[in-house]
Amino acid sequence: MLRRHIIACLLLLLTAVAVFGQRREIHMLGVNDMHAAIDNMPQLIGIIDSLRTLYPSLLVFSAGDNRTGNPVNDKYEPSGYPMVALMNMAGFNASAVGNHEFDAHSLPRLCGLSAFRYLCANMTADDSTGVSVQPCQVFDVEGLKVGVFGLIQVGSDGTPDAHPDVLRGLHFTSPFETVSRYRWLSEQCDATVLLSHVGYQDDLRMADENPWIDVIIGGHTHRQLAGTEPLRSGVLVTQNRNLLGQAVHVTLAVDSGRVVDKQVDYISVVAYKHPNPVAQAMVNTFNDNPAFRRVLTRAETPFNTRNEIGTMVCDALMSATGADVAIMNYRGIRVSRMHDGNITVRDALEIDPYGSKVVVMDMRGDELERFIVDYGKMNTYKFPHLGGLRADLTLERKGSNDITKVMLKTDDGSRFNRRKTYRVVTNSYVVATSDMPVPPSAHELNTTTSDIIMSYLEQQTSVSYQGKGHLNYISER
Repeated sequence: MLRRHIIACLLLLLTAVAVFGQRREIHMLGVNDMHAAIDNMPQLIGIIDSLRTLYPSLLVFSAGDNRTGNPVNDKYEPSGYPMVALMNMAGFNASAVGNHEFDAHSLPRLCGLSAFRYLCANMTADDSTGVSVQPCQVFDVEGLKVGVFGLIQVGSDGTPDAHPDVLRGLHFTSPFETVSRYRWLSEQCDATVLLSHVGYQDDLRMADENPWIDVIIGGHTHRQLAGTEPLRSGVLVTQNRNLLGQAVHVTLAVDSGRVVDKQVDYISVVAYKHPNPVAQAMVNTFNDNPAFRRVLTRAETPFNTRNEIGTMVCDALMSATGADVAIMNYRGIRVSRMHDGNITVRDALEIDPYGSKVVVMDMRGDELERFIVDYGKMNTYKFPHLGGLRADLTLERKGSNDITKVMLKTDDGSRFNRRKTYRVVTNSYVVATSDMPVPPSAHELNTTTSDIIMSYLEQQTSVSYQGKGHLNYISER
């Protein structure tokens, strides 16, 4: 009897060891910086449906910036709802908070309408904001625990890249100072995932400093990876370009409570041939707004660069206000190219979806020069678009974003007069985010930059800005 009992116990022990040591898989689909690309959502949902047929416990995550960039989504009431409705239909499990989640003060309402959680470990919100986020969430995948937490980028001023007005009541800490507080996830879970909206280079640093993270699903810098990149300090780092052109399928193999293999596959969303028909019907309904199809004017030539579009926007601001100089933040222009042919209301709202107010002020030339150069931070991604002035920007080397020298000129190429007083037009975002104080003459107009763009275009028989950008990039070598 004792011998049979011992044999039975040994068999039970061997069975338990076999189960514990069994290699199992966790499947995830990640996207980032979708920026309200609702027209690609039926294809994405079709991909999710297909993957869930194979992997019923598939987790679907976003690394943030789900909204802003499509007026069909951004001008909806409530702003941002079409994307949330489609994400709900897709069965998203969680989303990081991107800097554009704060746009239009819509996050409090969207939190209540979302069937998934927003994760951000380095942000807290006062109760008065109505913003509901949590630092992390643990998912059960057929008995395996997946710990997921989120982080958002924070600039030198201690806040994300968003208008200060939409950040009131929200408090942020450095993502690098915050991350170590969530190491316990790796100790209590079979796999640990970071939904990161801090940017690719910072994701690499995050991996080097925190090799206990298994996967970083990254965003913010719109870096398209290929899937052939080596693991970074053992961490799988992913990211896609913006506007939902691709998604990333991550497979983690887990054995004895730890991840033993990581595989990644980048999937083309735009090329997928089997969109979900119900999602397509939803998108068609959202898009059925004749107001957005109204033609404002015609572009005789395509806009090939953000620089050219920025020049047009600055011309619009100057035309409406009689200003001598216009300043528009570089990323205030959301699109980098535009087709020739008809320009519609939707096109104009895609150029500038933010609803910033117009600000007019008087500045002496030397003060204006300091303001422009300081705001540009000697970086091509920061240097503002200009109207009434041109800027020769000398780059450290070809392809570099670092500017070593700035030379301002007037429209006709003559030297910039530092003693002259200029009437300057800009937007409320530039004023709110400038490190330099604006002069007492600054006053805000009761109109938005997007309204002025549409009015300007409607007054033009046609436009052509090809080759007319006011920022001239010169390489030192």
